[in-house]
Amino acid sequence: MGNCELYTPTLSHLESTINETPFMSQHPSLKPSGGGLVSKRNVLKRFERVAILKKRGQWKEGERVQGLRKTKADV
Repeated sequence: MGNCELYTPTLSHLESTINETPFMSQHPSLKPSGGGLVSKRNVLKRFERVAILKKRGQWKEGERVQGLRKTKADV
């Protein structure tokens, strides 16, 4: 047939390709909006709710942590 050579990249070629693009890009819709400002969370974790209730005097040591009353975050 003909004289065909198969291209096999050298190790140095692969290393330079890996070093040029070390990270994957991130879709703009997944990036935080507002320039990195921290927004107020609407949902608190259980330990945060207990801490707020303790501060308000509405929860005593030894009470159950399931079925806590609704709690809004302090402003």
